[in-house]
Amino acid sequence: MRVVIGGAGVAGLEAAAALRRYAADRVRVAIVAPDPTFAFRALQPLSAFGIDPRQEVGVRTLADRLDAELVADRVGWVDRLRRTVGCRSGKTITFDALLLGVGATLRVRFPKALALHEGAAAALSELVSDITSAHVRRVGFVAPERMGWPLPLYETALMTAALGRDHHLRLSLTLVTREAGPLHAFGEQVSAEMRALLDEHGIDLVTSARCRVPAADRIILLGAQPRDADELVVDRVVALPELLGPGLRGVPSDPYGFIPIDQLCRVPGTTDIYAAGDGTDFPVKHGGIAAQQAEVAARCIAASAGADVQPRPFHPILDGLLLTGGRPRYLTARLIGGHPFGSRIATAPISTDEAPAKVLAPHLIALLEELG
Repeated sequence: MRVVIGGAGVAGLEAAAALRRYAADRVRVAIVAPDPTFAFRALQPLSAFGIDPRQEVGVRTLADRLDAELVADRVGWVDRLRRTVGCRSGKTITFDALLLGVGATLRVRFPKALALHEGAAAALSELVSDITSAHVRRVGFVAPERMGWPLPLYETALMTAALGRDHHLRLSLTLVTREAGPLHAFGEQVSAEMRALLDEHGIDLVTSARCRVPAADRIILLGAQPRDADELVVDRVVALPELLGPGLRGVPSDPYGFIPIDQLCRVPGTTDIYAAGDGTDFPVKHGGIAAQQAEVAARCIAASAGADVQPRPFHPILDGLLLTGGRPRYLTARLIGGHPFGSRIATAPISTDEAPAKVLAPHLIALLEELG
């Protein structure tokens, strides 16, 4: 069975590794990916604070270990009737099953701010230098309305507070978010304890806020809670980018380009096209969620290839490791109908079965361990 996987991020590689486990002798896998290397991107910006991100691994090395063909290209369109993927280079690839793990597109919402993404390490290092040399004292941390995953913003704010504490600096830090409460996706208990943690670190919190950043030292608040002022004056602004879906031609998408999926992570209206990761319309964008979606899709594909594996619907569990500059926090919640249940936060791994990791992607992590 010819399986094409678009993308070599967490979703694509987790799916490929799962297929090797479940149906290695029944599928031929081709991975279409433009990036030559893979790394857990969540940790890369935090190298500015002394966090050592995982070493990058060549995608070709991973594909070879998975006995997969690597096509160094980008998925451009899909012909569902002819079961064909079109690449940006003009190359076409036929498939029996297709998994789209192509991810989302980052868009800088506030050009005047420091955009917090995987390429921000150098700019964050400059900010750290300016703080420790006392050139920057007031920092605003901003989440746009349509953000992807807010946890890195909280980590950056908390680690900035720890930096100030370690250097005996009096910093004024404010975090502005559209969320009703901090890390609201994890539920009420996590949100309440996050409020206390931010307060403990001296970080002011502004929730339910829409905002503008007209200048590198200004944040205009719209509809914020609490609302003591309509404008914040700071020395520097750090902001998350917005996420947009891939908007692939030939694939259904919502108004923002995200790919709809059902409980089997299948694209509605198709029988052999699946999607996983940030490019789907599932509202939570997180590597652990991407890995869970990839597992669901891989099981379905393996079963259709005749492997002895039972498909399982997508029942998301949200796990997070929050770096604070001190003792980390472990967060978890089960998402049912888009709402969190079983919200928990702890200073040790909540399950002893879980290795403390930024992204729980068991097949991929096992693959990386094979490579040493």
